Amino acid sequence: MKANMGLADRIIRTLLAVLVAVLYFTGQISGLAALLLGVLAVVFLVTSAIAFCPLYVPLKISTKKKE
Repeated sequence: MKANMGLADRIIRTLLAVLVAVLYFTGQISGLAALLLGVLAVVFLVTSAIAFCPLYVPLKISTKKKE
């Protein structure tokens, strides 16, 4: 599992996950929307933490800077 996410990608995903959490805890989203966005937010946080997005592999995408 080779890292394929750059810093900007990881920051954007983390900010989106925090935004979903804020919307949920302030009561702006609920029901099915909250559930789906919550799952997506958790996926964003996990992929940001490990710097690897499985969806990028078959698409041959990497946002990581070349070394």
